[in-house]
Order: sequence, then C-alpha cells, then structure tokens
Amino acid sequence: MLRSLERYAHWLHGRWPAGRVERRPEVEPDGTTRVPGLYVAGDLTGVPLLKFALDSGARLAARVADDPELPRLRALPAPKGVEVLDLAILGGGVSGMAAALEARRRGLTFAVLEAAQPFATIEDFPRGKPIYTYPSEMRPAGELQVAATVKEDLLRELREQVERAGIQSRRAHVERVLRDQGLLAVWVDGKPLLYARRVIVAIGASGNFRKLGAPGEELEKVHHRLHDPAIHAGQHVLVVGGGDSALEAAIALSEQGARVTLAHRGAEFARPKPENVERLNALEHSGALRVALGTTVARIGEGRVELKGAQAAQLPNDAVYALIGREAPLEFFRRSGVPIRGEWNARTWAACAAFVLFCVFLYNWKAGGWLNAQFQQRGWFPYQMPELVSRLGESARDAGSLLHTLAITLAEPGFYYSLAYCLCVGLFGIARIRRRRTPYVTAQTLTLIAFQVVPLFLLPYLVLPWLGHNGVFDAGFAQSAADALFPAVESGHGREYWRAFGLVLAWPLFLWNVFTGEPLWTWLVISLVQTFVLIPLIVWRWGKGAYCGWICSCGALAETLGDTQRQKMPHGPLWNRLNLVGQVLLVACLLMLVLRVLGWSGVGWAGALSGALLSNWTGLDYYHLVDIGLAGVVGVGLYFWLSGRVWCRFACPLAALMHVYARFSRFRILADKKKCISCNVCTSVCHQGIDVMAFANKGLPMQDPECVRCSACVQGCPTGVLEFGAVEPGSGVVIARDRLVASAVALRERAANSVAG
Repeated sequence: MLRSLERYAHWLHGRWPAGRVERRPEVEPDGTTRVPGLYVAGDLTGVPLLKFALDSGARLAARVADDPELPRLRALPAPKGVEVLDLAILGGGVSGMAAALEARRRGLTFAVLEAAQPFATIEDFPRGKPIYTYPSEMRPAGELQVAATVKEDLLRELREQVERAGIQSRRAHVERVLRDQGLLAVWVDGKPLLYARRVIVAIGASGNFRKLGAPGEELEKVHHRLHDPAIHAGQHVLVVGGGDSALEAAIALSEQGARVTLAHRGAEFARPKPENVERLNALEHSGALRVALGTTVARIGEGRVELKGAQAAQLPNDAVYALIGREAPLEFFRRSGVPIRGEWNARTWAACAAFVLFCVFLYNWKAGGWLNAQFQQRGWFPYQMPELVSRLGESARDAGSLLHTLAITLAEPGFYYSLAYCLCVGLFGIARIRRRRTPYVTAQTLTLIAFQVVPLFLLPYLVLPWLGHNGVFDAGFAQSAADALFPAVESGHGREYWRAFGLVLAWPLFLWNVFTGEPLWTWLVISLVQTFVLIPLIVWRWGKGAYCGWICSCGALAETLGDTQRQKMPHGPLWNRLNLVGQVLLVACLLMLVLRVLGWSGVGWAGALSGALLSNWTGLDYYHLVDIGLAGVVGVGLYFWLSGRVWCRFACPLAALMHVYARFSRFRILADKKKCISCNVCTSVCHQGIDVMAFANKGLPMQDPECVRCSACVQGCPTGVLEFGAVEPGSGVVIARDRLVASAVALRERAANSVAG
C-alpha cells in the first residue's frame, strides 16, 4: 500500500523539477527599494542580460535628473567636511557606467565608486568568451551601446565610450548606505566617504565565490575564475560546475591541450545554453575531455583530487576551477536597510501574525461564529442596516422593490465580504492590466472580474432575491426550479439563494450544495457534471489554469490583489511535497460525498456519520478546519508573505483533483531553448512554485500539473522563450500555439514587424 502511494505521489508531483530561487534584495521593477532614494540597476533586478543592464542604469540616472525632489534636496544644509553629490553610483560595470554617461549628459554631480576596476566582471571572463546581446532588436536607453560578440571586443568597445565621455571611477569598497538628515551617506572604512541625494547600486549579482565544502579547497591551485586557458596546456585540470561558465571553461581548456574532467553534481546539464552543451558533448565523444555527472569533490590534494558520487574516482590533478557561481552581495543590502526577498525578521513575523489574527476575526464574523453572535445580540453592524434603509422611504418596505431586497441583504455579513472581494478583484485587476499590458492578461483579468461580479455577487445577493420578492419563483416551472436549487427558508429572503455560488464554484471547492442535511439531487447532478465531465474536458483542452486562472474566485483574487506578491511563493523539494496536502483533503471530500449520497439514499448510519463529520467538533469539522481555516484564514492571511496561491497550491481539493486531470492534458508551456539564458525569472515569478526554467532551458514542454496559466513566466521572460500551446499527449508533438499573446517580447516583435511591414 505504501509503495503504491509513493508511486502515485511520484507520478503526480514528485517527478517534476523543484529548483530553488536565489535570494535577492527586494527591488521593484522600476529599480526602487524600500530605502527612499536608493535604487538598484543591473543583474540584481533579476535579468542578467547586458542590454537590460545598460538600459536600467541609464533610465535610473534619467529618473534622478527628472526627480522633482532634487531641488529641495540640493537646498538642504551639507554636512561639514564631507562631499555632497546629486548621485553616487556604486559599481563600475556596464550598468554603473551607463548611469554615469547619462548623469554626465543630464548635468548631475556624481561619482562612480568601484571596489576593483571598471568592467571587472567582464575582465574576469575567459579569453575569447562569446557575448550574447539579447534581445537583438533592443536598443538600450542612454549613450552607452554595445555590438561586440566576444569578450575582448566588448571590453574595447565599452572602454572607448567611457574614456571618450571622460568618466573616471574612484577605488572604494562601499560597506553600506544609510539615510542621514534627508541625504544618503555612503560608508567606506567605517565612516561616511560622501553624501548623495540619490544612490544607484550597480554592483551586480556577484559577491563572494561559492565554496565546494571539500578538504583542500584552500590550496593555491584552486581557482574560481579562468583567465588564460593556454597556461594549463598538458596539465590535468578539474572543472567543477554545471553552468555556462563551467562548460565554457572546460571547452576552452580542452581546446588549449589540457586534460580536462568536468564534474557536475546534477544528473544532467539543466542550465547551460544548448550550443555549449553540444560543443561539450562533441569534445567528450572525441575523447578530448571527460564529463562526470552526478559527481562532487570529496577531497583535493597536492597532486590528486578525489571525486564521490555516480562516477567516484581518484584523478591526477594540477589545477581545480570551482565555477559554481557567486553569492549575491546580500550583506551590503542588509546593512543598508534593504530587505532580502524571502527573509523573515521579527517585524515580518509580527506583521504576518497580526494580519492572520485579523483574518481570524474576519472569517469568524463572516461565517456566523461567536463574533457574529455578539454583534447580533448588541444590534451592531450590519444588523441595524435594514432599519436604516427602511427610513429612506416606503419603497424599502415594498416587497417587490430593489430597495427592500437590498435592505434584507445588508443584514448579511457575507454581502460585505463579497462586496470587498469584488472591489479588490476589480481595482487590483485594473492595476494588473495597466502593469502587464499584454492581450492575454487583459482578457484573463476582465473575465475574472466578470465572473466575480455577476454570478458570484450580483446574482446571489441582489438579482435572485429581487426576482423572488417579485413573485417570479411563485408558480410554474420557475417555482419547481427554485425549489430544486434554492430551498425555502423562513428567514432572510425566503430562499437559500447563496447556493447559486455552486453554478460557478464546482464541487469540492464549493461543497455545501452536496454536504447539506436534506437531499438536493439537482445540485448533486450539477456538481457531478461540473466536476467529472465539464472540468476534465476543459483541463484536457486548455489545462488546469482554464478554471483556476480564468473562472475561480480564489484565482481571481490571487491574480489581482496577489499579482505583486507572486514572487514570494517558496520553491524547492520540501514545498513540492506539501502539494500533496490537497490530495488528503480530496480523499476526505470523496469519502464525505459517498457517505452523504448513501445517507440520502436511505442508509441511516451513513447519513448520521456524514453529518457528524461535517458539523461535530469531535469529528472532522471540515467547515472550520478547511473552508474557514485553510481557505480563509491561512490562504488570505499569508497573502502578502507567501503569495496569493497558498490555498490554491497546497490545499484546494478541487485543484488536487484537477492535478490528476492535468496529467492527461494536452496543454503545455512551450519553450524555444535557443533563446533561454537561464536567468530563472520564469521560476522566480511562478506563484505555484513550478521550476519553469528546468523545462525551458532544455526546450521541453512544461508538464507540471500545478500550472494555473497566469502567464507571469511567459510575460516576464526577457528573451521571449515561452508561449502557451498544446502537444499531442502521446508523442509530445506540438499541435497548437495560443493566438492570444502573453509574451511582452512577442508583443514588441509583432509591433516592430508591423512597422517594418
């Protein structure tokens, strides 16, 4: 039994990649941080592309020059004995120098502070390293431009432009930037070196080199960057790593006559560019170098190196190149007061706890709990609202008037919750459309707003009650239909119009039309058709996201209010295993469904047992534990700390069922691997925790069933790698591509082609 469950878990979720997202400082798309006046440009914004680095640096310098606050800041008294500038640029790389050229052009007083030398990162590239200037049609803002395709030509090109502009950098290792009396103090050697009205941090994502964690790593023959592969001709060299830098170094060393072994801990190369993998494979097949996958370094000696793992061995060795990347310079940002994405401190915990407690209050009130009872006893809001409305005039007491309907509705806590929900979806949805600006996002968001406002708010709270008060459901077929769908009650509007939620929210997401005391066979049929006929067809054709991302009210809030929080979803193997919580809840829902139907069919013990499971605190109190606790308090309470899809990803039983359907779907996210630069943007913005890049840089269609078609990965990809489409489930052959454009790059290319045509 246990083995079967393990195989099922692997088939459903465990087989998919679970890459983590590197921690970065919290930086908005426009380069701003939580420290007023402190901006970030270049790689640390999330896109390691040369042209984007140039563009971000120049645009931020222009922003500083146009800042309406600058005249006021210039009027502030300057600290005695310390230089005060309009702009301090930290980092002399391409982004920093692009900012410097723009600052010079705009007449700002500025300084470029560089810990090493200008363009040091490019200088450290191996000799002859190819340079990729994606996107090819993009022209960065500012005067600093590039066209070179190899390292040496690029350096020459950049230096000539900087020298021509008369830009010089100062050697300084900046420790932190702190606000001081309206200005920003740039600290070096434990004291302020200068003050600036604005600061652009362009230090790149390269901090300290990552360590191998193996004995002997401190030996002089261990290096972290390759300058000249020719000096190792005839030597035994070990290269460690699985990225482009490691592969390019191994190739260059091998071509210069070194005896190279490339060790990579992974079972395959997931991140390098396809052309680098092809060149490496060709050299391996010719016997020019050795590749040891699934292997790490156990020990480094003076003349030997020991490998462990799939290809354990002891090899003669003259040099080791540990090209496993660098840690981002996070300590600098921590010292400067810029939060690190994903890090929690005391203030984070306190804010999260306070908001969760607010959600406990909100959902207890909405669900008719203890708080609601206290409100009702004291005649507090909203129970005095019908009386207040009635004072507006006689029409409020006319049973057929809309005002009468509204007066009764205003006494329901759920009305105010749904109204607030609609306002959030609508207002934040409009903001999302303005922010994303693709046809896909526009169509998706407007559809979500429409579903939320019309069938999930106006219909149950106003339209159906108003029709009922006007006698529409008092005779004939309309009465029969209303009796079957909205049973009569003595309170409120006289019928349970809230059950109309079930027309959109399918079982078991909305399960109360089935888990109810009296038999409601019509709702049972509707629920079964929705869940086991319509939704499987939708998922097969368009993927799980056709419901989760275009119809569901949970998805509506997640894609609108939660749009700017999506990068906070945790990634990794542990979190992927938690995806199975929804499967447990799905089993509970299926069990209760069977018991309920048996109870309706006259099996007394089944009806009694299902009733106990639903409403007895000594049993499985699904309503409070799952519907209120997980979907409400936890799902909404963690919105601004773990993204808006916490409930959708981990616990929603309908999503859990659709994960099974999605394993047979033809929907995929397609990838053009030749364009992929392994920047990890697609993975980092996925609020379902999917390692999209693991598929993209191999050119494989993304198959993870968690996908909700939000389009963030497609829209955010800087090189236009991704698009929505469909494959033939058996062969994987692409059979369709979405015509609704979701990629910002594809949108620009179409516009450019239209102009050119």
